[in-house]
Amino acid sequence: MNGAVAPRACGALSVSLLALLVRRMIPSALLVLVLLGRTAAASGQLRDGDIVFQSSRSGQSLAVQLATHSPYSHVGIVFMRDGKPFVYEAVATVRYTPLEEWRKHGDGGRYVVKRLKTPLDAAQVEKLREAASPFEGKPYDLYFEWTGERIYCSELVWKMYDQALGVRLGELQKLREFDLGNDVVRAKIRERYGANVPLDEPVISPARLFAAPLLIEVEQKK
Repeated sequence: MNGAVAPRACGALSVSLLALLVRRMIPSALLVLVLLGRTAAASGQLRDGDIVFQSSRSGQSLAVQLATHSPYSHVGIVFMRDGKPFVYEAVATVRYTPLEEWRKHGDGGRYVVKRLKTPLDAAQVEKLREAASPFEGKPYDLYFEWTGERIYCSELVWKMYDQALGVRLGELQKLREFDLGNDVVRAKIRERYGANVPLDEPVISPARLFAAPLLIEVEQKK
C-alpha cells in the first residue's frame, strides 16, 4: 500500500513545484520582454548630435540633387531643448528650428536620421553645443565658399563635428567634381557665378555627409 501511494505523492509534489516555478517565471519573462521593447523603442529616438537629411523644397534643391546624384539637398544637427528636438541648420541664417517645423520644409515631410557608429557621450555633446554658438546667426552662403563668413547647411554640420570632436564626416570635394552638365545645374551656376565659376573651391555636400562611413542610419520618417 505504501509503495502504491508514494509515486502518487511524488507526482503531485512535482506538479506543484512545476506550477510554482511557472508562476514565478512568467512575470520575469514578461518584464524582460517589456524592457527589450523599451530598449528597441529608445534606439529609434532622436539624440543630441544626430544628423538629419531631407529633400528640401528650396529654389536650389533640384540643382543640388542633380549635381550630387542624391535625393538629399539639406541637412542639420539635432539638439534637445527643454526636452524637445530642434534642428540646428543653416538657412537664411544659422538657427534652431523645431523638428516638426523643419520637417514641413522637406518633400512630403520625409527625413532620414543618421548618427555616429559610436554614440556621443555627455562630454562630446557639450563640446558640440559649444561649437554651435559661434555659428548662430551667420548668413547663408549662396556661393558655397569655405571662408566661414557665411555658411551653408552641410558646411555647418561638417565644421561643427570637426571643430568640436576632430571628426571629419566625409572628404571635401572640389566644385568641379560634381555633375555640372545638367541644364538645371548650369542655369543655377550662371545665376550665382556668371562666367567666374570657382571650380576648385572646397565643398562638402549633403550627399557626401550622407555617405560618410562613420555614420549609420537609425531612422527614416515617411
